[in-house]
Amino acid sequence: MDDRLHPPKERFRVGSLFQYFLQGLLVIAPVVITAWAVYWVVDSIDNLIPIFVVRQPGGQVVIRNYGLGFVLVLVVVCLIGYLSTFFIRNRVFALFDSLLSKTPGIRFIYSTVKDFTEALGGEKKKFNRPVLANIDDTDVWRIGFITQDHARDFGFEDYVAVYIPMSYSIAGNVYLLPEARVRPISNINATDAMKFAISGGVTHVEEGKHHPDDHAQHQNGPAAMG
Repeated sequence: MDDRLHPPKERFRVGSLFQYFLQGLLVIAPVVITAWAVYWVVDSIDNLIPIFVVRQPGGQVVIRNYGLGFVLVLVVVCLIGYLSTFFIRNRVFALFDSLLSKTPGIRFIYSTVKDFTEALGGEKKKFNRPVLANIDDTDVWRIGFITQDHARDFGFEDYVAVYIPMSYSIAGNVYLLPEARVRPISNINATDAMKFAISGGVTHVEEGKHHPDDHAQHQNGPAAMG
């Protein structure tokens, strides 16, 4: 029984050694080829742009520009790497985003988190219209942010969607409220309003600080009512 087991074990070792050899070639080959290519390019550039005159021991004069070729190649390679990084990164992120957006089970969680983070600080930033919302039709007002200008998809006219963050958490609730029960906050900006709400009201708020976009939103938004 042991004699039958030895040959496969030996063959496995030989196969593994060959596999390691191929993997070593795959690692070394790009480095060697790249080094050779860089040397060839540097040498070619040095020959094309002569600067220094070098007199060799035998009396022969050789014109060289030592270092200039290397610097040029280094700059070009870095520039190509810099440009390709954005291209590759964007392609990888796009592929990753597409896979997660189409994966059952994960798609709902991923799309929800993605939309929230983009609304919070991305290009589609939506938490930039702070308001005071009267949720319970009492004298108690809550700090929130208008996220949708209307609620017609839910069958409500003259309603807006207001996100109310919770203290010490980015979690919160969304309410559909009549426009008459929503007041724009005009004396502080959206960032300070968010910090004040999340911190439980302990953050100092500087009055009179506005971002131009915030002011425009207040003027044009549905909450800009008397």
